[in-house]
Amino acid sequence: MNIHEYQAKAVLKSYGAPVADGVPILTLDDVQKAVDTLPGPLWVVKSQIHAGGRGKGKFIEAAAGEKGGVRLAFSKDEVMEHAKAMLGHHLVTAQTSAEGKQVNRLYVEDGADIDRELYLSMLVDRATGQIAFVASTEGGMDIEEVAHETPEKILTLPVGGGVDAEAAGKLCDALKLEGQARADGMELFPTLYKAFTEKDMSMLEINPLIVMENGHLRVLDAKVSFDGNALFRHPDIMDLRDTTEEDEKEIEASEWDLAYIALDGTIGCMVNGAGLAMATMDIIKLYGEEPANFCDVGGGANAEKVAAAFKIIMKDPNVKGILVNIFGGIMKCDVIAEGVIQAVKETNLAVPLVVRLEGTNVDKGKAILADSGMNIIPADDLDDAAQKIVAAVKA
Repeated sequence: MNIHEYQAKAVLKSYGAPVADGVPILTLDDVQKAVDTLPGPLWVVKSQIHAGGRGKGKFIEAAAGEKGGVRLAFSKDEVMEHAKAMLGHHLVTAQTSAEGKQVNRLYVEDGADIDRELYLSMLVDRATGQIAFVASTEGGMDIEEVAHETPEKILTLPVGGGVDAEAAGKLCDALKLEGQARADGMELFPTLYKAFTEKDMSMLEINPLIVMENGHLRVLDAKVSFDGNALFRHPDIMDLRDTTEEDEKEIEASEWDLAYIALDGTIGCMVNGAGLAMATMDIIKLYGEEPANFCDVGGGANAEKVAAAFKIIMKDPNVKGILVNIFGGIMKCDVIAEGVIQAVKETNLAVPLVVRLEGTNVDKGKAILADSGMNIIPADDLDDAAQKIVAAVKA
């Protein structure tokens, strides 16, 4: 689960991380409170969406101007001007679709006198099985280019057992921190580790972490993701969820305990098992089409769950065909067949449907589909299924 920047900063601030004062803006009525709360003379007005690259982003609407999703204001009136220009408009960044994301929240915070911009993040390093810091002296909006063109400027430091003085010192060395900034770093890095582990974060990115002109460190931006499997332990974090930032189909899928991720293709996929789902998506691409989604109904789905998954897939207007690819182990093929037929009836399916079944009760499942009288294209194996759905969509 992702949260907004201002929420991430509040979490980090609760652990003692150095964060500027700021006020979230949900409506234009909140702007006056923000500018009265913060002293100025510099305010920073930030669009709050679940996507990076906001500073370089552009709004679709001409009325929003060309200044991007993060803007400086040197007067209270200018704060209001920026708020009116951004709130309710669609911001396109390198991490959004071409339609962008509607900005429903803003964050106004105190400006900072910046001496240097650094990059710092934390994640679970799958190669080592440990939590790791990623640090670079080249922070800011161009960090992606740094990673691509000069990867030697980025240090990865695994810290599986925690951040002791030695590990904190290595991070200070990597970021070339001296004097007050180094002293701040020696306190900040263990603090971030504590927040990361106690809140079950899956990713924490601070870009930039700045050295101010007075020598102190400050978290200027923060992006945090949490492990969805651990959210039951953190009702306070669950309260931060903003469903307007999520795909409606993905929200509905979570209510049915389905693993669903919307994609940009034309062939809807319903599969059981993540590995089989990935293979199905790959073979669709091999034959010249793109998957419209990742959908794993799991190993123990019933007919109602299968029907729900089917209907969620059909809510995507880009879907021109559906491929059902099931290997029945615990899940029985006849149950899948009944769920498919139920869903076809309820959705008045008008696009090609290819079904490949294999495993437990496969003959019963195939017989149920064949006797349904519906226009369902059977397939013998995965290769056959992929070729048939791609041909049907292209036709």
